[in-house]
Amino acid sequence: MRIQIDPVVGIGEIRDGDDLGALLAAAMPDLATGDVLVVSSKAVAKAEGQVVAIPRDAAVAAEAMSVVARRAGTRIVRTRHGLVLAAAGVDESNTAPGTVVLLPTDPDASATRISAGIRNLLGVDVAVIVSDTAGRPWRRGQTDIAIGCAGLTPLLDLRGQTDQHGRVLTVTLTAVADELAAAADLAKGKSSGCPAARVRGWQPISGDFAGTNTSRELVRARDEDLFAYGPHELLLARRTVREFDDRPVPADVVDRALAAGGVAPAPHHTRPWRFVVVKPRTATVLLDELAQQWRTDLRGDGLDEDTAERRVSRGDVLRDVPGLIVPCLDTSAAHDYPDSRRATAEERMFWLAGGAAIQNLLLSLTADGVGSAWVSSTLFAPEVARRVLRLEEHLHPLGAIAFGYPKRNVPSREDPVADLRLDR
Repeated sequence: MRIQIDPVVGIGEIRDGDDLGALLAAAMPDLATGDVLVVSSKAVAKAEGQVVAIPRDAAVAAEAMSVVARRAGTRIVRTRHGLVLAAAGVDESNTAPGTVVLLPTDPDASATRISAGIRNLLGVDVAVIVSDTAGRPWRRGQTDIAIGCAGLTPLLDLRGQTDQHGRVLTVTLTAVADELAAAADLAKGKSSGCPAARVRGWQPISGDFAGTNTSRELVRARDEDLFAYGPHELLLARRTVREFDDRPVPADVVDRALAAGGVAPAPHHTRPWRFVVVKPRTATVLLDELAQQWRTDLRGDGLDEDTAERRVSRGDVLRDVPGLIVPCLDTSAAHDYPDSRRATAEERMFWLAGGAAIQNLLLSLTADGVGSAWVSSTLFAPEVARRVLRLEEHLHPLGAIAFGYPKRNVPSREDPVADLRLDR
């Protein structure tokens, strides 16, 4: 295959309201069916009025759906398009001072409009890619990627075919639109003011200009992303999940969570935690006995039988969960102080360390896409937990953690700082 790439020259500065299809057709009247036009997102954004007079940081905050990572002054964010980009793709180069250029609102629709405009003027079917510059997590430097496309299948799926030695290809999914965007950028350049380039010789284009093949096929779904959370976003991503699907959680995921719990801060260089991974049969016995203890406690509070039973049934959230862990605190290494003030402080240090271990464990599960719910159950019935789980006297159960893959998407959290900060 021989591919030829030519810059589209002579267009000049793009302004709000410009018809890009008409401008491109006039600048390159020899466009032919099968050509691919790669148009910079900045040119598209300017024509669509996406130049705004607000500070860059404010624009990034407005465009970001979530922050994936921060490093010094750089923010890597997920945009409403699903793209993960530095500064949400907000650009302040080649625009008037005091303004910034946002990404097009719907780059796929933009590509479709440009292609339709050229078809109306020249009578040819040209595929269109809207490109933008992106960094890469594991390599230095930037390259262009496709954030919008029309008339082109963005992914070339070779899975199921065989290589030269007869081996079946199982993961080969080529990002054709990204490769064409990067190649075209060599002709456009970053500082030449050239908004587009034509790629000739790539065959076949899909011929689909109705929006079926879009750049969204290139965006990895959040639940398939192995690096979905940056270190700061992970802290805010944890939620209490109470509904799980039937998928089993792999043993290595559980082991990572236990290891994370085991590196929490603790007094006197100790590791005062034990994590009981409860087997299903043991879990049934434990939950039955906890429920019975709760009924007894509620009756002692003066509740009638029906009210007590309703309370127990509403609170029994650990039934039929994929996994159950009972975290325990080992206080055998606590110092024995003669006065109550220091003895109380010593006890609190160990209990706080237990909370830190639980938080580490929950965050590790979140990082692996596993939901969890920490409930107090065994704290209110420690003797039941000790008997059923055969715990030594110095091990104090710290509730229970249900875990599994969430049945549905977990809603976003409200402002986590609201009403928490006290300035004195």
